[in-house]
Amino acid sequence: MYNPTIEGEGGEFKDEVFYEPVNIEPRFSDPKSTIDPDKTKNWFWRVLPILMSNKWPLLGGLFLMVFTMILGVSIPALMGMLVDSIEPAIINSDPKVFFQLIILIVFLSVIRLIGGTIGSYQIGKASNQLEADLRSVIYNHFFTLSFSFFDKTQTGQLISRANSDIKTIQMFLMIAPMLMTSLLSFVFAAIYMLSVHVFLALSSMIAIPLVFALSVKLRQLTFPLSWLTQARQADVAVIVDENINGQRIIKSFAQELMQVNLLAKAAKKLQWVQVRSVDVSAFYNPLIENLSVLGSVFVWVYGGWLVIEGELALGSLVAFNMYLMMIQMPFRFLGWMLMLEQRAKASAGRIFEILDEKSELLQDKDQVNIKHMKGHISFKNVSFSYADELILKDLSFDIEANETVAIVGQTGSGKSTIIRLLSRFYDCDEGGIEIDGINIQDLSIKNLHHHIAQVLDEPFLFSVSIKDNIAYGKPDATDEEVIQAAKAAEAHEFIQETSDGYYTVVGERGYTLSGGQRQRLGIARALLVNPSILVLDDATSAIDVNIESKIHESLTRLLNKRTTILIAHRLSTINLADRVIVLDEGKIIASGKHEELLNSVSRYSEILSQQAIKNDNESQDNNETDEQQRKRISDLLNQDSDAFKGGFSE
Repeated sequence: MYNPTIEGEGGEFKDEVFYEPVNIEPRFSDPKSTIDPDKTKNWFWRVLPILMSNKWPLLGGLFLMVFTMILGVSIPALMGMLVDSIEPAIINSDPKVFFQLIILIVFLSVIRLIGGTIGSYQIGKASNQLEADLRSVIYNHFFTLSFSFFDKTQTGQLISRANSDIKTIQMFLMIAPMLMTSLLSFVFAAIYMLSVHVFLALSSMIAIPLVFALSVKLRQLTFPLSWLTQARQADVAVIVDENINGQRIIKSFAQELMQVNLLAKAAKKLQWVQVRSVDVSAFYNPLIENLSVLGSVFVWVYGGWLVIEGELALGSLVAFNMYLMMIQMPFRFLGWMLMLEQRAKASAGRIFEILDEKSELLQDKDQVNIKHMKGHISFKNVSFSYADELILKDLSFDIEANETVAIVGQTGSGKSTIIRLLSRFYDCDEGGIEIDGINIQDLSIKNLHHHIAQVLDEPFLFSVSIKDNIAYGKPDATDEEVIQAAKAAEAHEFIQETSDGYYTVVGERGYTLSGGQRQRLGIARALLVNPSILVLDDATSAIDVNIESKIHESLTRLLNKRTTILIAHRLSTINLADRVIVLDEGKIIASGKHEELLNSVSRYSEILSQQAIKNDNESQDNNETDEQQRKRISDLLNQDSDAFKGGFSE
């Protein structure tokens, strides 16, 4: 819990208890195990390694449940002895036996209660730990997958599988031991009943074959419905997720009714399959449960006749009926448990679809980790396609260490793709990329990302404090380091004007801030980690030109210490570069200094002019007035060549 305020120009923090920052030490270590990779195994055996990583609570709970079950099986026999002791007591029998049996039954019941409570707690603890571990396994696996997986997978589907599907498995594994102990009690009870009277015991079990057949049928019908239920729940989650994240677009186009109808349609599909599941359960579960009552009828009719004939003691008949309840109990649960098992199987299958997904980014065992990176970048005959669309074609270029290079091109020319390949979000189809002479495929991905910091045109901010967003890449950064990074990004002033300064919690995705403010925080976040390679992907597109010029003054001092790639549209940003690479339709058509390209490459001037017009059309998030925008575009398009060549000189 934390609530600092900033005092004075030095930006010193005063600590008070308020809330918990994001950069705390993790409370939980990674799971000790993961699922079995063998896809041919049953879903339970694949999950078992995670369950057994917490084996002592599980085994302890199972032992106590079996122990209490054995005590429970002994109680009906004692109750039969208690009933039989009543009649002899009338004929001057020792009453001590009666009271001794009562004390023993009460004692065993208390032990049963205590053991059952502890056993249930331990089973619940193990199943909930499995839920947490399985969720961590999935979450960790997400970070190993390449961006192509997320490109084709809906967020709502992933959220559903990491939450409701895991919860379904956890619920089944917590309740399954109850059925297991019920089945064991069935075995012990059946042995006792057969030892007392074989024909009476068999007649009490007359409905079991039919119950088993109905249970198998229920299982066959439930599995596809369970799979469909989970899938349609995920579809609803997808629509809800998109409606929440896209509410600004929905409202701006007045499409609320369309989205409500879309959700209603998905909910109707979910309702249909759930009602169908209820129909199946409503038909089969009562049959399974009530068929077992036939055994009770046979026991009372035939057993009562045996007692009257003197062939069976009354106490044995009482014990027989108590054991009959134990025999019936598994079948009362069986239909419900089969439904839960099928849902758990369906959920496990959906989870395994994610965990069995392999990353397209191959990693060798002997990975290279560079401690100090110079930042010399080399693209060698690189080609890359999104799906079947060729984006980069036989691309080759070098960027020297500590050089600042601007990549200029129209939308769709492949500028951002170059950065994604450099950061190894994707692997190139042909050719290779080297940093300091080492192929990036030989580098540890985490090590590669440690040395490359990116600032996108729409930086993602977390729903935490401004300070934690800036310090995200370096959680142990000092207060002074955070402030200096904010000042370099011209963010310090507006941060101080927020309600709690650096400890103001921004809304989801940072939407409580303007586009320019989010971009400045993104720049500060990148500068704080002091990367060897800095990528600015149109990072000042939403920032006022006056503030942008101040940011450029800071960047001018900082860029000579690192290799910098600028995905540039504004002349002011291009003017920071030592060299400009002009990209058109996935190929480099020119490379050189800004002024030289203006004189020699007509396509370069055309791209800049077209982009200037586009910026004007998208300037609603920019703080420039309409007059300033029109004047800037007019200057770009109509001024004489000397003014145009000069760009935005310092």
